[in-house]
Amino acid sequence: MEIADRILVAGAGVAGAASAEALLDRGRAVTVYDRADSERLRGLAERGARTVSAPDFDPGLLDAIEQVVVSPGFPPHHPVAAAAARRGLETYSEPELAWRLRGHGAPRWLAVTGTNGKTTTTTMLAAMLGAAGLRTAALGNIGEPLVFAANGPYDALAVELSSQQLHWSRLLAPEAGAMLNLAPDHLAWHGAFDAYAEAKTAIWRGGAAVANLDDPAVAALAEHTPAPVTGFTLGEPEPGQFGVALGSLVDRTGSAPVPICPVDRVRPAGAHNVANALAAAALARLAGVGHEAIGRALREYTPEAHRNVTVAESGGVRWVDDSKATNPHAAAAALAAYEPIVWIAGGQLKGVDIDDLAARFSGRMRAAILIGQDRAEVADALARHAPGLPVTVLEGEDDSVMTDLVAAAAAYARPGDTVLLSPAAASFDMFDSYAHRGDAYAAAIRHTLGMDDRGGDE
Repeated sequence: MEIADRILVAGAGVAGAASAEALLDRGRAVTVYDRADSERLRGLAERGARTVSAPDFDPGLLDAIEQVVVSPGFPPHHPVAAAAARRGLETYSEPELAWRLRGHGAPRWLAVTGTNGKTTTTTMLAAMLGAAGLRTAALGNIGEPLVFAANGPYDALAVELSSQQLHWSRLLAPEAGAMLNLAPDHLAWHGAFDAYAEAKTAIWRGGAAVANLDDPAVAALAEHTPAPVTGFTLGEPEPGQFGVALGSLVDRTGSAPVPICPVDRVRPAGAHNVANALAAAALARLAGVGHEAIGRALREYTPEAHRNVTVAESGGVRWVDDSKATNPHAAAAALAAYEPIVWIAGGQLKGVDIDDLAARFSGRMRAAILIGQDRAEVADALARHAPGLPVTVLEGEDDSVMTDLVAAAAAYARPGDTVLLSPAAASFDMFDSYAHRGDAYAAAIRHTLGMDDRGGDE
């Protein structure tokens, strides 16, 4: 049986609560465990779930349980997952549950994974599907829970999937899946880069693979997948590939090259976003979307917030919010785009080394301002590679530190500089999310510079 009768749902966050609701709607006996009581947990109890809140997990809760649905944030070594493994219980997360809930006529899945660029690519893909007249949504690691969309009202779903979600999957097999890039991330969760990369390959469990041929790690994995591969490159494509030629995105998978969209019309700007657009275009073509609809969607695409967006320009200084850069690989794309830079960085490094980023880009920096849990690690890396670089380390523990941060950046910045929030680290030590971090940064800029709420936009 793909979905058992007696299921433990571990974690009462958005994904866990949605999973429990979907299972209750289908008559399953559901136990929900969370570390702390909450309004969401109480609501599930009113729906008929057995609910348990306790700081420590009691393995006895698994007595008579047949399957376990875990929050994607639960690593394999979490007490719930470890106890389930010892008992041989099948364990998976909300996207896998959504896949198992699909019935006849369910929406097609086109999926995206990678270390960076997932949300941009997924929303670009949804725009392309919509431009072709398909009922669609960008879901998965974004948007409404997949379990609520498993059987409509959509024709096709653009699905963003993280390495954690893919790790906790078994049957999930999208019609086509794209891997954008691979760099060390979430190593504390997965334990090693190889395990992280292996989890990502589940995106190709279905019928077709889309792969970034410019990324050596992705290209190497693509060589060993049994799925047919459509590659994309920022160079001129060979037959069977997507790429760039004569200033345009080009599809060479047919009998003749077909231009799709001028490179300079891709937003957000930057080579990494051209790669994202190529990946989305390849997925859309595999789904049967025409070139005209793909090009129109790209030209009309509105970028998501907190991704290399200019918040304000004042006194010749550009202030950029790239709060979505939650790892060094993502921050590198923004650091390569500007010079000179007043760099704002820090947060939770998630076990990832910051040394290479400091070595590559410290020469582009006028100064650095560091915040967050792992600020000392960033400071040490900059001291090794740029001992003369002015560095300010701020010790605030909440978003009030942004006022001091902006004041310090304003003191360092000169006309022609870019003040760049591209933290290379996660936000949860100080903020609710990367969006909260970016919003706090923008608010502090407007307050400090005496601006209204209109700011600027790139």
